[in-house]
Amino acid sequence: MALMITDDCINCDVCEPECPNDAISMGPEIYVIDPDKCTECVGHYSEPQCKQVCPVNCIPFNPEWKESKAELQAKYERLQEEARQKAAARQA
Repeated sequence: MALMITDDCINCDVCEPECPNDAISMGPEIYVIDPDKCTECVGHYSEPQCKQVCPVNCIPFNPEWKESKAELQAKYERLQEEARQKAAARQA
């Protein structure tokens, strides 16, 4: 599952820099999580870092975006490969 940020968000800005996949960004009113980039920190950490730092506990699992550990790992690997390709293109 990807994570999501609820309307309880107070825009404290602590979750965004903690995301290793750059999946968190400011939305129209509150922060949002891009489910295509969220791996629940699989591949980086043992627990989702945004959930760890959120002072109001407003980052639950998104029930509409269910993924297995294996799917999250595959997404992590895809995102890492995309990052490597972008870095190589910049150096070329």
